[in-house]
Amino acid sequence: MQTSTFTYAGRDGTEIFARSWRPDHSPRAVVQIAHGMGEHSARYARFAEALVDAGYWAVANDHRGHGHTAPDAQHFGDFGPGGWDGLVEDLLVLGERLDDESGGLPRVLFGHSMGSFAVQRVILDHSATIHSAVLCATTAVDVLAGVVTEGSGADLTSFNAGFEPARTESDWLSRDPDEVDKYVADPMCGFGVDAAGMQSMAMHAPRHADPAALEAIRHDLPILLIAGSADPINFGLALVEMVTQRYRDAGIVDIETHWYADARHELLNETNRDDVTADVLAWIARVI
Repeated sequence: MQTSTFTYAGRDGTEIFARSWRPDHSPRAVVQIAHGMGEHSARYARFAEALVDAGYWAVANDHRGHGHTAPDAQHFGDFGPGGWDGLVEDLLVLGERLDDESGGLPRVLFGHSMGSFAVQRVILDHSATIHSAVLCATTAVDVLAGVVTEGSGADLTSFNAGFEPARTESDWLSRDPDEVDKYVADPMCGFGVDAAGMQSMAMHAPRHADPAALEAIRHDLPILLIAGSADPINFGLALVEMVTQRYRDAGIVDIETHWYADARHELLNETNRDDVTADVLAWIARVI
């Protein structure tokens, strides 16, 4: 396996940091990973290595205001002048680069949590540019935006309310205490997005429920949705099922879902992560 890091320029010139995990032989497909809020691309190394073992090339960037793309820790959670639109464009720019470098191999776009919200935007407006998409720990973006108070940022610890008495403020992420402790100890994890960033995310959220926008998605786009039943971001699976039904109502014909009983938010770091990874790998093998 060949591991490396690189930077690329966003549409507005912002320097974006990224990681690559590539097999020593020619890959079967490319899996582009979009991480969640308050974390960074290095946390996907275990998943990326499983992808490489299966013959895929995995690449993940650090979003604006996250990881090594943020100028420093003081800018964690700050998308900068480009806002949410800039973050989504960064995925598109990276995808174009990967398509060129791979010679047009199938490219699967995998998004976790906030990264899945960005993938939902790509599905809405640029479905022709990707082969298929995985939405991990996603939710109905418009409903989530409706509960965000104007002028406030995101407080990730608020999701811990249903897990009292809690060992840490991040127990909502996983039932595996070792994985939670790694997250808590990571200086590049645990923050939310600032008020400006949340508002830029919320601005376009109503389009995620717009039937006309949804019907414009190419109907043969394969989509996999995976979620835990104890993930507070999807309200007991109600909101992820809402997203699934919207795609079905829009005429998308290849939709697969996996709901994991009692699993929390970070499925790739959950106690049943091997099963989750196996399900994702099996789905990718089927659709490509």
